[in-house]
Amino acid sequence: MSNPNQAALAAFAAAWREQDLDALVALLTDDVEYRASVGPEPGTTYRGRAAVRAGFAAMFAYDQAVAVRGSPATFVADRAYVEWEYDVIGPGSKPVAVRGIDVFGFVNGRIALKDAFRKTYPSDPRSLA
Repeated sequence: MSNPNQAALAAFAAAWREQDLDALVALLTDDVEYRASVGPEPGTTYRGRAAVRAGFAAMFAYDQAVAVRGSPATFVADRAYVEWEYDVIGPGSKPVAVRGIDVFGFVNGRIALKDAFRKTYPSDPRSLA
């Protein structure tokens, strides 16, 4: 892979699947911004490596995803767009699909932005029976 942005995104995807916070943070710029898809803003915005690490950990704890599926990334200049879908386990062990798209921004082969958007349910998808 000769494109450093593509290489960074591939490494990020692998680390995300493994929930490897150290590997994720190593791919980020110092002034990275993570705009999570859940939280009070709507979403929550985290800035800087330490805050983004905490945001990633919070997202892993929130979703407990299984059966992750993603489409190939579309790159336009220093941006990448990735559609994704995964299942979370709701009450009674019933899987509930969550779908969304992430927008990534890159600076010198490092991730400077992860902006996540997701389809929502009227309530927490894990509460659907």
